[in-house]
Amino acid sequence: MEHVPALDEDLKKTLGPATAKVLAEQLGLHTALDLLHHYPRRYAERGELTPLAELADQLDEHVTVVAQVADARILTFNGGRGRRLEVTITDGSGRLQLVFFGAGVHKPHKDLLPGTRAMFAGKVGLFNRKLQLSHPAYEPLGADASDRDAATAFANQLIPIYPACAKLESWKIAKCVDAVLPRVPDVVDPLPPALRDGRALVPLTEALLKIHRPGTKADVEDARRRLKWDEAFVLQVALARRRHADSQLPAVPRRPAPGGLLDSFDAELPFTLTEGQQTVSKEIFDDLATSHPMHRLLQGEVGSGKTLVALRAMLAVVDSGGQAAMLAPTEVLAQQHHRSVTEMMGELAEGGMLGGSDQGTKVVLLTGSMGTAARRRALLDLVTGEAGIVIGTHALIEDKVQFHDLGLVVVDEQHRFGVEQRDALRSKGKQPPHLLVMTATPIPRTVAMTVFGDLETSVLDQLPAGRSPIATHVVPAKDKPHFLARAWERVREEVENGHQAYVVCPRIGIDDEAGTKKKKAAEEDGDKRPPLAVLEIAEQLTRGPLAGLAVEVLHGRMDPADKDDVMRRFAAGEVKVLVATTVIEVGVNVPNSTVMVIMDADRFGVSQLHQLRGRVGRGSAPGLCLLVSEMHEASPARARLAAVAATLDGFELSRIDLEQRREGDVLGQAQSGVRSSLRMLAVIEDEEVIAQAREEAARVVADDPELERLPGLRTALDALLDTEREQYLEKG
Repeated sequence: MEHVPALDEDLKKTLGPATAKVLAEQLGLHTALDLLHHYPRRYAERGELTPLAELADQLDEHVTVVAQVADARILTFNGGRGRRLEVTITDGSGRLQLVFFGAGVHKPHKDLLPGTRAMFAGKVGLFNRKLQLSHPAYEPLGADASDRDAATAFANQLIPIYPACAKLESWKIAKCVDAVLPRVPDVVDPLPPALRDGRALVPLTEALLKIHRPGTKADVEDARRRLKWDEAFVLQVALARRRHADSQLPAVPRRPAPGGLLDSFDAELPFTLTEGQQTVSKEIFDDLATSHPMHRLLQGEVGSGKTLVALRAMLAVVDSGGQAAMLAPTEVLAQQHHRSVTEMMGELAEGGMLGGSDQGTKVVLLTGSMGTAARRRALLDLVTGEAGIVIGTHALIEDKVQFHDLGLVVVDEQHRFGVEQRDALRSKGKQPPHLLVMTATPIPRTVAMTVFGDLETSVLDQLPAGRSPIATHVVPAKDKPHFLARAWERVREEVENGHQAYVVCPRIGIDDEAGTKKKKAAEEDGDKRPPLAVLEIAEQLTRGPLAGLAVEVLHGRMDPADKDDVMRRFAAGEVKVLVATTVIEVGVNVPNSTVMVIMDADRFGVSQLHQLRGRVGRGSAPGLCLLVSEMHEASPARARLAAVAATLDGFELSRIDLEQRREGDVLGQAQSGVRSSLRMLAVIEDEEVIAQAREEAARVVADDPELERLPGLRTALDALLDTEREQYLEKG
């Protein structure tokens, strides 16, 4: 079905080139349809008309008054640099002062001459013990100002407040919307009529009129409910079609050989798998055995044993004659995975080598910083099939890298990779390889449905036996400096008991680029100091509270060989205290580490703190995490830290994280291209709508994959999923 020309027409024709240019450049709105989907973010209520004499009871409330201007005068301050317009109004029952500042004084000074009668709306404030309205909205009344109906209509109207920009205020956007509202009847309704009727949703035309120009709060609710369904349903249809298309692709079934590599590995395991690991492994093995590619997301709590589950999947593929590749976001993590995989496999990781197992395979590492000879050897092992498992960074994606038979791609920390990078690795298989995506950041169910909706989801939320609990405490460094002194004593005690410690800082050092930006931002915010830095804190600790202990630093700007050397010595127990940035956030596994001190903990997100904390308590000794902050006890930042200290449940914390931050921050690049289609839908609040939309979408796509009988839905899909977003869904 063709797009409706009136709605796809450039806004220049309707609004003129200047306004259209601002809407396009600042807000990404190009057509009438774009503008109709630019919804108000809230509605101002001007409130009932209030006599001035009664305003003392309305402090901090929005009111609307009808009154006459008694006098108006401009005052200067700051040695004449600042200007303030003070207007006194009266309605016979009392007097009230209005105040306007800066560049905002000129228009009201011209409009509000003594004797002018007008309606004024704003929030009642108190200044010098006098009531005032600061920068109120106003509407002068004509000669027939006694017309009470006009005043009442003005007072009770819901005024839409639009997402705006400096060059185009909300009220100007409202006028632009007024210009395109007559085209609402041309909008194509994407919802199948049966679904709309079954869910008692208003028609789309009605929803758009009610969202932009509501008569009542009930109108807004009707419109929101309908528009949320549109967004959830169209997105879930796109994802359901993706899943359907994937199910049609061919793949080589990969089944582990009885008595092969996987069985040998399992026989050597010094512990039994948790129930969760067994369940998830079965889901993965069932997927691998099918003749279309697995697309599975493996979510796991910090320390739940995801790497072991992924390794068993890789061994199953090697058993079947294929190869497996694991893509890690950083060199530190790739090296860590390579170390832990070869340790877990033992002689099974030395296939074809002297002393290696007959059933073994080679496990190779491929990173950008490797020497030429080692790199050439690794590439040769991959192309000949000698190496069954490769673990690497972005270096795996380069054109030179070729596989003998790539059967499985494991992507660790999926949100760190761009779409093209994941796709480039998947394209190296002769047929589409199976895909396992892992994340240690717990994601609420509906976010998973929205962001990873084309993947089946497995969750590991059970910790292996023998894992120790982690006690978490907030250390208020400013209010109680002796608490911080005690924190360093605790670190020393743990080291004296044979354990190790992490100290995490938000920044590398004085000269780092991020530090300069943060320092500048700190100064602009009126913050007294930039975030604490690894290099500075390490020096302070070695000279002060941790003098005499083996303290080393680790951060992203170090030479890769130096980073690996520090990590090796820390893992071996030679380094007692590691002062690091968040480079240790994911995957670093040193079971002997029992304590972590996070400096300026309020500068990290909730999920990030949870990730960091997961680096301790990985052995049999209990873990301790100390969140150091100078923020005031009543601040939102301290409330966030208290939430982290109160629970070890990553899924609960991810909900808190989403509720406290803008969703876009949390979803980040993972939802690249799709985020822009979610204007009304909130993935946490609207859990039920998303779940229902997913079921409805699966039904619709199973019945009519090409949507031939639903042209309106096809049109909406084309409008929402332009080429770029369609590619995102294909590659996700």
